[in-house]
Amino acid sequence: MTLLITILGLVIGSFLNVCIYRIPKGKSVIYKPSNCTSCNTNLEILDLIPLISYILLRGKCRYCGEGIKVRYPLVEILTGGIFLITYLYIGFDVLLIKYLVLFSVLIVATFIDLDHQIIPNKLVFLIFTWGIIWQIFYPELFWYQSIGGAILGGGLLFLAAIISRGGMGGGDIKLMFAAGFILGISATALALFLSFLAGSIIGMVLILLRIKGRKDPIPFGPFLSLGIFIAALWGYEIIKLYLKLMF
Repeated sequence: MTLLITILGLVIGSFLNVCIYRIPKGKSVIYKPSNCTSCNTNLEILDLIPLISYILLRGKCRYCGEGIKVRYPLVEILTGGIFLITYLYIGFDVLLIKYLVLFSVLIVATFIDLDHQIIPNKLVFLIFTWGIIWQIFYPELFWYQSIGGAILGGGLLFLAAIISRGGMGGGDIKLMFAAGFILGISATALALFLSFLAGSIIGMVLILLRIKGRKDPIPFGPFLSLGIFIAALWGYEIIKLYLKLMF
């Protein structure tokens, strides 16, 4: 089963690459066939086998010879790994669907934010709608916990945006509002803490390596996605350990 889940993740990762490329351009992710972004040639099945095609083609389009971005196999591997980790933690349970979809959307949001410094509203709306559907038909939390998580997530980042005078983007605020609805109050607080911690560490490293300047913008969406991922799977254990150590 672990192999099947990993393969499914690789296949979904290939589709997520399409979403990452097309959504910011306003293109359909379903109706138009996959094509080379350099020569626009429609790709055949042999060109679209997740990870394997990239290796066999040596990272180049077989029609025009242009290099294929390493991001494409990276997203496939990342998605396959996340699917496997999520399955190993949750097991073969209906909630597996809930979190695989959430994490898939977060992967798309992460790479779009890295490329364009935006988090599209349609992705935020998808996460929020997904959370409402599960809250109605298969709730893990009380409604006050979901609503409180949304208010906490969006509210704290909105406050951060005011204090930093625009240093926090509107997409980040809306993303954390939607994710907070799924996570609940405690897990949302943990996700925010982990996001700011990871963002601070990576930001300092980038500045020390002179990859970024002190005033250069650094997309925060990837750090939010990381915090949400960790809090969604291990939030209860982390919070429980923290309380045990503190009290």
